[in-house]
Amino acid sequence: MNLRRTLALALDPALLLRACGLEPDPWQADLLRCVDRQVLLNCCRQAGKSSAVAALALHTALFRPGGLVLLLSPSLRQSAELFRKVLDGYRVLGRPVRATHLTQLRLELANGARVVCLPGREDTVRSYGGVRLLILDEAARIPDDLYRAVRPMLAVSRGRLVALSTPFGRRGWFHREWHGGGPWKRVRITWKECPRLDADFIAEETRALGPDWVDQEYNALFTAREGLVYPDFEACVVAEAAATGRAVGGLDFGWRNPFAAVWGVLDRDDVLWITGERYLSRTPLHEHAAALRALAGVTWFADPAGRTEIEELRAAGLTVRAGDNAIVAGIAAVTARLRTGRLKVVGPACPQLLREARLYRYPADGDGESPLDAHNHALAALRYLVSRLDVRRVARPRRPAPPPTDEGATPEPWLRPDNDALWTEL
Repeated sequence: MNLRRTLALALDPALLLRACGLEPDPWQADLLRCVDRQVLLNCCRQAGKSSAVAALALHTALFRPGGLVLLLSPSLRQSAELFRKVLDGYRVLGRPVRATHLTQLRLELANGARVVCLPGREDTVRSYGGVRLLILDEAARIPDDLYRAVRPMLAVSRGRLVALSTPFGRRGWFHREWHGGGPWKRVRITWKECPRLDADFIAEETRALGPDWVDQEYNALFTAREGLVYPDFEACVVAEAAATGRAVGGLDFGWRNPFAAVWGVLDRDDVLWITGERYLSRTPLHEHAAALRALAGVTWFADPAGRTEIEELRAAGLTVRAGDNAIVAGIAAVTARLRTGRLKVVGPACPQLLREARLYRYPADGDGESPLDAHNHALAALRYLVSRLDVRRVARPRRPAPPPTDEGATPEPWLRPDNDALWTEL
């Protein structure tokens, strides 16, 4: 590479894409030319974000001697894919700086610069320091603890942080930073800014996958409900409640995990109004009892696994009954109330309940009926409450018939334990 071309590439990183046979989109050229220390790229699928940051990584390695560039993704496979784009550009340019070490995961140059790709594991990345450029690929799926672990790598070097992703729901650090007030350069690219996507393709994606998924994947919006346990929860949110009726509540016990309580009234039309919540970690049970005792007249339905806690709350003067811990049946009961309009939640009074409803999901691979065991404490309290209120509506397996008596006779049919007439609704 001659001196004139080298100087041009050093001054304009966007030329790296052209050298690789790619005409940069306007936003890609702007990104490669900007000098902001922190950049968030919220881009649709196939926008070219990986190609742009790969060019940025290569430019940093070629023209910042001694610089360390780290490529971090949720998995090593994803990091390696981004690293492959860096190597492709390096080879197309004719290897302008000699490589002293080159593997599928690492490039070291004669000028002392290094490009290293890493897996998304917090326990394997802490040893790196003096980072010139840190790239977080698929950032919306990188856990919060990993994000907290890598930021100190830039403390001394004052290096750059570039995070690129398509949204992944209203969760995690990427969502918070995008909507927060930090010193980020924020770049949002939708399918309309990508000349490789057209309206006919988006229309077919909308037909096949639904508008919520398209909003996330192609409009770069944090609104997709794919995989949510309660995708229609927002429809039950109201600003205030004027209903009166039977005072009821649900309890989920926890110490490190939050202790969660939700309460409200069941009105004469069988509409459950949730009007308040308590959501605290590392708080003794007697403090919770004192706070809940102030809500006079509430009948509580609690996690049946917390027998000791239930007895302690009863001793404190609260009316507490065991809830139903069948997860699938409980979710079905809550969903039934949502779909029939028999559940209302006062939004300003229940922020944690609403937050969990936006995060509580089934596994991404769709395996099994049980949701992920996270973001489900206030929702579990709601489930214990609803499953008992709607005990006669919840499908449950029939109890087996009792064995014959000692005399060999079968009990009268009305004495069978699966005769609902013998059971009193709590």
